[in-house]
Amino acid sequence: MWDSFWDFIWYTVVIFIFVAYLMMLFWIISDLFRDRALSGWWKAVWMVFLIFIPWLTALVYLIARGPGMSQRAAETQSQMQQQSDAYIRSVAGKSSADQIADAKALLDAGTIDQQEFEALKAKALS
Repeated sequence: MWDSFWDFIWYTVVIFIFVAYLMMLFWIISDLFRDRALSGWWKAVWMVFLIFIPWLTALVYLIARGPGMSQRAAETQSQMQQQSDAYIRSVAGKSSADQIADAKALLDAGTIDQQEFEALKAKALS
């Protein structure tokens, strides 16, 4: 199998093309399931053609549905970014200035005494 350098190069090219094919196939399939405007029957037709005529179907899909594909990918990325930002905000909690202001409001209301305020302030600043 590894008789010459060119066999190795050919094997590498074949592996690269196969991996590119798999990536393209999964990219198109994920876009098919992400597309809400396309009916289930059309999705099934695209899937059948992807199985039996994969390269031609992938080319036609990219030409026919490419702009919508990029829009759906951008929308998904935007939604994921918003979810990530919301998670970070929920985990981060309040700033130390907000914690000190809340403790001061509790001190002014008489809920806590000066020692508790100083403890909360020290904890917020640490």
